[in-house]
Amino acid sequence: MNLHRKGRAALVLALVAVVAMAFRVSWNALRDIAGAVGADATAAMLYPFVVDGLMALALIATLVLADRDRTFALRVLGAYTVASLVLNYVHGLVPELHGRTVDWGRLADWDPANWALVLLATSLPVGSIYFGSDLVAKVLHHRPTPIPTVSANAEESTDTERKRSTADLPVSTPEPITPNAAALPRPVAVGFLKSTLSAKPYPSIAPAPAVPIESRVVAAESTRPRRATGRVPDAAKPTRSKRTPDQLLAEARTATAGWPDAKVTGEGIRRAIRTSPANARSLRDTILAERAAASAEVG
Repeated sequence: MNLHRKGRAALVLALVAVVAMAFRVSWNALRDIAGAVGADATAAMLYPFVVDGLMALALIATLVLADRDRTFALRVLGAYTVASLVLNYVHGLVPELHGRTVDWGRLADWDPANWALVLLATSLPVGSIYFGSDLVAKVLHHRPTPIPTVSANAEESTDTERKRSTADLPVSTPEPITPNAAALPRPVAVGFLKSTLSAKPYPSIAPAPAVPIESRVVAAESTRPRRATGRVPDAAKPTRSKRTPDQLLAEARTATAGWPDAKVTGEGIRRAIRTSPANARSLRDTILAERAAASAEVG
């Protein structure tokens, strides 16, 4: 681990040294260009820091930022690198810039090229203010994505879970099933088409006598209303003629001849001679009155 850290530190130090030497080489060219476009001695001395310094700032932002912010920092770094390269190239093509004998604001003989170079040299400080402030704000507001840390006991906990799923635990091992050792009876061979019923005779059971069912003629019921007129069928006519009161009284006397007075009731007479409840009550009163009169004559 220490060797790894030392290697990274050496790489950073080497990068700083290379950047410092490149900055010193580009110093003269950028300073002379600044003087040619109208900067004074102090401004010309600070001009290289404006261009190359923003390049260093964009490089650091590229290492810190991510996603779209990192792309923006790379574009700023590339744009200022190209601008510094162009200004150094112009400084090498125009020897008069070395001794500052060139006319003020004249970087090229061709007017369109001269206008473009003057615009480039004068816009770099303004761009450094804008892009530098934006990069610093992005770096300050950047929240790095947290890297999930692997605990030292991760492997141990994994092993513990794996041990829980093994068959060493008594809960996960089912009890062995012992086969039933009881001997079963041997099957008895039965002959083909041989009856297995016992030959012992059983007492015969006499069948119960069948009771004949009396047939009755029942009139069919209909849900339709019956007409008032028409001939009544013979099946609907009563088989017994209507009895007169004297006949009913004679039947009632015969039926109740051996009954005590307490048993002579309307319900009993109705059942005995099959008459209506009103007739049965009337017959009861008549029979009880006759018995009372007979008792009075005897007494």
